Amino acid sequence: MHKTEPKLLRAYGDREGDGMVQMSFTLAMPKSARAKEAASRFAELHGLKEPLVTTMEECAEGYTYFVVYGHSGHSIDVNGIEVPDVEVPRLDMKEIDHRIHARLGRKIVVVGACTGSDAHTVGIDAILNMKGYAGEKGLEAYKGFEAYNLGAQVENDQLIERAMALAADAILVSQVITQRNCHKENGRALIEMLERRGLRERFICLFGGPRVDHKLGLELGFDAGFGPGTRPGDVASYLVHRLCGDGEVHAAE
Repeated sequence: MHKTEPKLLRAYGDREGDGMVQMSFTLAMPKSARAKEAASRFAELHGLKEPLVTTMEECAEGYTYFVVYGHSGHSIDVNGIEVPDVEVPRLDMKEIDHRIHARLGRKIVVVGACTGSDAHTVGIDAILNMKGYAGEKGLEAYKGFEAYNLGAQVENDQLIERAMALAADAILVSQVITQRNCHKENGRALIEMLERRGLRERFICLFGGPRVDHKLGLELGFDAGFGPGTRPGDVASYLVHRLCGDGEVHAAE
């Protein structure tokens, strides 16, 4: 078996390979010279050499926030890292709409929601709503998509019933609230409910949020996971890839 040569990298601070990193934390101490020394020693215990406290700010009475800069002696073999990722060619809106029309002959129906107690719709709004995100319009703006945004605090059974009623192709779940890993619990509960009802293979299930990646999405039973920085076109390209195939069908100029 061919063995990949290691490629060791250190952090890049002032120059390549110098190992400079910064860490931030809060200590339950009033802002003082003693607190600054405590922060420096705390950073040393985490392996930083010659730590420099660059920020010391009171964040509440009796609590101080620190940023410490220092040398790390650690390196990482990046050639030894393998993680699942959503590897789908990114298509523009024109190509996506054309491919749906040419291959599917109907609109792709997508139903999305923030489930459980999550009341933050910023993620699902960015992907589905007309205004979109980062200069890209959401799926509502595509001719080839029929998008339904159910909003926040939607129970899993309600989401499933709505998806069934609309004959949806895909279910999108956004989870912004992540305390005590409730995003994992909510996501896993949806997949388990679909499986119990024999509906898991009926839908393409996508999971998104600030603490989500493709690896987590797969672990929870979703088809894909999308994390921070995901744009509407990323999700649209993935769904077209799944429902319309990989081959080239370019839109006419």
